[in-house]
Amino acid sequence: MSHSTPATANGNDSKKFKGDRSPCSPSRVIHIRKIPNDVTEADVISLGVPFGKVTNLLMLKSKSQAFLEMASEEAAITMMNYYTPITPHLRSQPVYIQYSNHRELKTDNLPNQSRAQAALQAVNTVQSGGLTLTAGPGSDSLLLSGQSSVLRIIVENLFYPVTLEVLHQIFSKFGTVLKIITFTKNNQFQALLQYADPMNAHHAKVALDGQNIYNACCTLRIEFSKLTSLNVKYNNDKSRDFTRLDLPTGDGQPSLDATMAAAFGAPGIISSPYAGAAGFAPAIGFPQAGLSVSSVPGSLGPLALTTSAITGRMAIPGMTAIPGHSVLLISNLNPDVILPHALFILFGVYGDVHRVKILFNKKENALVQMADATQAQLAMSHLNGQRLHGRVLRITLSKHQSVQLPREGHEDQGLTKDYTNSPLHRFKKPGSKNFQNIFPPSATLHLSNIPPSISDDDLKRLFASTGCSVKAFKFFQKDRKMALIQLGSVEEAIAALIDLHNHDLGDNHHLRVSFSKSMI
Repeated sequence: MSHSTPATANGNDSKKFKGDRSPCSPSRVIHIRKIPNDVTEADVISLGVPFGKVTNLLMLKSKSQAFLEMASEEAAITMMNYYTPITPHLRSQPVYIQYSNHRELKTDNLPNQSRAQAALQAVNTVQSGGLTLTAGPGSDSLLLSGQSSVLRIIVENLFYPVTLEVLHQIFSKFGTVLKIITFTKNNQFQALLQYADPMNAHHAKVALDGQNIYNACCTLRIEFSKLTSLNVKYNNDKSRDFTRLDLPTGDGQPSLDATMAAAFGAPGIISSPYAGAAGFAPAIGFPQAGLSVSSVPGSLGPLALTTSAITGRMAIPGMTAIPGHSVLLISNLNPDVILPHALFILFGVYGDVHRVKILFNKKENALVQMADATQAQLAMSHLNGQRLHGRVLRITLSKHQSVQLPREGHEDQGLTKDYTNSPLHRFKKPGSKNFQNIFPPSATLHLSNIPPSISDDDLKRLFASTGCSVKAFKFFQKDRKMALIQLGSVEEAIAALIDLHNHDLGDNHHLRVSFSKSMI
């Protein structure tokens, strides 16, 4: 292997980071920016450890940067995939990571490397013994543990639905969650959850076992699983591998287990999730909240969860987007067919879209400004990883506070649109029924506002004309203005919703389309 890499990695790389530059091709060296000045070598190494062996480290504290070298390119790719949708944090500050231009780190003759080497050696000694280490909060003590990193979780007294996202948000407080599988067994809602590190599993078990997610119900019972790792085949609302955003959704898995659906009955458990001044829900229907997880393992106050939709999405304090972060960056769009209108309709399922901008010189990317941070979070968690026009959407929070409109006379070929006063917003009315009917994308669509003159064949033909395959259709028995239609895949349903929401059916009736939680 040629060693043309410069001995140091400062000068060259750091100058280019003034703006956001385009990502390099994969490398086993990861460049980390904006690290807080109190960060230790062990902190930086901890970002990489879950994904494989860390073989070298270079800290450039004066520049608030670091370089981390993984043993293999595969490990580095897994790490980058994991951190693309969720920003990594060191000492509770966000840090920014990307592949370095360097293929390896040569640090032998650099000053101040002894601490980095000592930290690497400590981690690797312990890792190779089948054990992992963690420094206790505020101390240098090393805790050793040979336990499993997989927890088995049973939720008792399930009076409210608990979703995969809820578990992810609660358990992420204790470390990197790699995979979750949820299922119903013996009429109990259960989950298997794999951490990056057995120590995280240990802290979470100590802190959360016996706690209630909501006040007086949904009690967590946690034990170590005999499994050492989980194999997730599909990313959907029952199972997820957070290191593999490319997995299929495995359509045809019913999204809500029939017994669960029956147990919850009709929506309406939570009255209006968006009530309350800041656009966050009051803690559900109970005067005092249930648990609130603080960042230090083992010191739990009462998990204060508020919900931002009936689906049971949680806004745990400290987990929500920073207020004002209502702009999303969408990447990997199909530049040949994407239009602002498509993003307006699709993101409008999860909140009111105020503005959309497709980037003029890079049409794979767009900015979508939602009405508030809760809606942005909701749209991001439901749509990230879904397919649109044959491409897997990548969605992150943008650093922009708002989407700028082009100046008068500087039209940008219709790539920026202002929808602030659109009549198509679903969530303008406080307490609107639509708040209770927010569901993940699914192959089955809910149709409403159908005029009496329209038959099932008319609707089947209409959907088939957009290029999708209609698998099943049925009108609601009690109300013929509504129907369910099942299409060939989630991707087809997303495309059909974009094409046909607000479609004019005549008689002054415009079709309303949303994702359904039911199957036909």
